[in-house]
Amino acid sequence: MSGAQAPVAGVRLDVWLWAARFFKTRALARQAVEGGKVQVGGQGAKPSRALRVGDALTVRRGEELFELRVLGLSDQRGPAPVARLLYEESEASRVAREQAAAERRAAAAGYRPPASKPDKRARRLIQALGDLDAL
Repeated sequence: MSGAQAPVAGVRLDVWLWAARFFKTRALARQAVEGGKVQVGGQGAKPSRALRVGDALTVRRGEELFELRVLGLSDQRGPAPVARLLYEESEASRVAREQAAAERRAAAAGYRPPASKPDKRARRLIQALGDLDAL
């Protein structure tokens, strides 16, 4: 695989996802593509699909959804600042992702279930609160 020696006409989709640091290993990138978590131009793709500059991608990683446009091709994994130059995320995608992350953080910081069953005093308080709804 040649990285910076010659201009690359097309790179395998799974290799590009690995090089752009969306997945930690190429095997994980291949599994995501085969599992339908990656779409190119709104359609499912195979891991061996040749990716070109200007292609539109949709990548679902966990609960995050990325809408990208390919700006550069690479078949070598480099540092994160270099990998970030390989794609451009749409503004709507970035805002939606940040909002969903904030909602998940707020939900995690909210209700915490008790560590054990309520004791006799707590049960009576719960019952008393329940009676307020009947009024």
